Amino acid sequence: MKPNLKLADFLCFAVYSANLAFGKAYRPILDELGLTYTQYVTIVALWEEDGLTVSGLGEKLFLESNTLTPILKKLEAMGYVERLRNEEDERVVHVHLTKSGRRLREKALSINLDDAVGLTPKEFATLQKEIVGLRSNLLKSLGRET
Repeated sequence: MKPNLKLADFLCFAVYSANLAFGKAYRPILDELGLTYTQYVTIVALWEEDGLTVSGLGEKLFLESNTLTPILKKLEAMGYVERLRNEEDERVVHVHLTKSGRRLREKALSINLDDAVGLTPKEFATLQKEIVGLRSNLLKSLGRET
C-alpha cells in the first residue's frame, strides 16, 4: 500500500460514496412513492420478470435471503407483491406483483436522474458497463459467478 494513500484514492470508497449520493438523489422521489431504495429495485426486478422465486430474486438483486425476506414482507403488507408457495415443492416461493405493484410503475417512471449524473448517454452506458465488469471481477475473485 502506498504510504500517502488518502481515503479519496480508494476505489472502494469512490463506489461506496457514489452509492450514498445516489441514495440521496433518489430519496425525494422514493419518499413520494413510499419506498426505500431496496424496495424500489425489488419492484423494478419484478417488472422485468414477474413470478421470480425468492432465491432467484435474491440472486438478481445480490441480496441474501435474510435481507430480502423482510423487504418482501413489507412490500406484501403494502399491497405491492404477493408470495405464493409452489404447489409441487412448498420450499419454493414465487413473488408476484399485485395490480397495485404493476400500477406503481407509472409513478416510478418519473424517476430520471439523467441530469443529476451529468453523463451523456454514451458515457452512462460505458460507465455502467465498467461498473458491472468491476462487480463481476470482484465476485469471480471470491469464487462466485455473477
